[in-house]
Amino acid sequence: MSSAWLTLFFAGLLEVCWAIGLKYTVGFTRLAPSLFTVTTLAGSMYLLAKAARTLPIGTAYAVWVGIGAVGAGILGIALFKEPVTLARIGFMTLLVVSIIGLKATSS
Repeated sequence: MSSAWLTLFFAGLLEVCWAIGLKYTVGFTRLAPSLFTVTTLAGSMYLLAKAARTLPIGTAYAVWVGIGAVGAGILGIALFKEPVTLARIGFMTLLVVSIIGLKATSS
């Protein structure tokens, strides 16, 4: 895996962090979760921009969003007791397949 793809992977993980962090900020009324969310958001954007120097922006952005969506979906189920439905799992699986497909078809 190239360093750009590894950077993009970590950008996606940070996106999961800030997306989940939003729930804990309670509308940015709680200081510690708000600082965590803003910090991980900035880090995620920085790493996305760094990866996009090498990777096509459309691919990088789609993979970044996909990692964030799947990660937030899984953690939403685990942490917030969000519903687990066949459709939800199926569509998250499609996102994972799409991420793999974009990686496989990108140079």
